[in-house]
Amino acid sequence: WMLEGVTIVDPATTYIGPAVAIGPDTVILPNTHLLGPTTIGRDCEIGPNSRLDSSVIGDRCRVTASVIEHAEMEHDSDIGPFSHLRPGARICTGAHVGNFAELKKSTLGPGSHQGHFSYLGDTTTGAHVNIGAGTITCNYDGQHKHPTTIEDDVFIGSDSLLIAPVH
Repeated sequence: WMLEGVTIVDPATTYIGPAVAIGPDTVILPNTHLLGPTTIGRDCEIGPNSRLDSSVIGDRCRVTASVIEHAEMEHDSDIGPFSHLRPGARICTGAHVGNFAELKKSTLGPGSHQGHFSYLGDTTTGAHVNIGAGTITCNYDGQHKHPTTIEDDVFIGSDSLLIAPVH
């Protein structure tokens, strides 16, 4: 990978599986694990202490000390530290996921921000949305999962519980 223009800061602590593809000018920081058919674009910074499994990362993305599995980050988005994109999660172009945040089967729209200490499950978020600290989408009623839809330009304040189904 280094011969193809990828910077690997500490090859001894970096693990890259055989099905991984990495674009040039990307930097892989120490203690990073890239597994499954993961694709990473150009000019990204991945790590340290990150694990990506079977995911797609666009160009100019940053993943800091986070876990991404069966998920997608579009161009110019960032996540971390200490956050988790679970299966079916997608953060769109220019979106930001801060620290201690989690998404499951959810889309965070273009230019939207999920700052910290929050959970989005089965949620579709529009463009330029703010998800305040401590926001949780309560998507499970004990028997079934329910969706939450948040339209463009919505500001969700801190410590909010959105009990699905809700639009």
